[in-house]
Amino acid sequence: MKINAIDIKPGNVLEHAGKLWLVMKRELVQPGKGGAFAQVEMRDLRAGNKTIERFRTQETVERVQLDEKEMQFLYFEGSQATFMDNESFEQIAVDREMIGEPADFLRDGMVCTVRLYEGAALSVELPQTVAMLLVEADPVVKGQTASSSYKPGKLENGRRVMIPPHVEAGTRIVVNTSDGTYVERAKD
Repeated sequence: MKINAIDIKPGNVLEHAGKLWLVMKRELVQPGKGGAFAQVEMRDLRAGNKTIERFRTQETVERVQLDEKEMQFLYFEGSQATFMDNESFEQIAVDREMIGEPADFLRDGMVCTVRLYEGAALSVELPQTVAMLLVEADPVVKGQTASSSYKPGKLENGRRVMIPPHVEAGTRIVVNTSDGTYVERAKD
């Protein structure tokens, strides 16, 4: 679908120079001389590199519609994560690198949002938070103020996380999947 550059919005996916780009930011610039243009910060959906492009406001660009499907995570086989479509029961394999660091938090049966373009997976979005068991917690150092001090802990998946001093090993905690930070104690 062709759209004018002035109509580009963050979150749009564009086909430009033979690649698919996710729009991160768009800024309209009106210089003193010459015509206005849209300066667009974009990230390559396949390679991950970023670029900034300038489009004249009346220039048309190709906007791509992505299919979003709720899919269930099944298992890892090497570096490939297998997901299943809950409606058609089709399975697709996604490379761990495409998921990034949040892949550490994938659990059997977890429902994720998979973005597809012409049947090929472009990105996987995990739930915002996940509850995990804390298997190790360093002891509290006396004299530290409770408000600003966090101590290191280790989750059941082997990932290290900074936790408040009152949280002990064996506790289930809620962790943010995007950056791996402690949110709160899990309500079991």
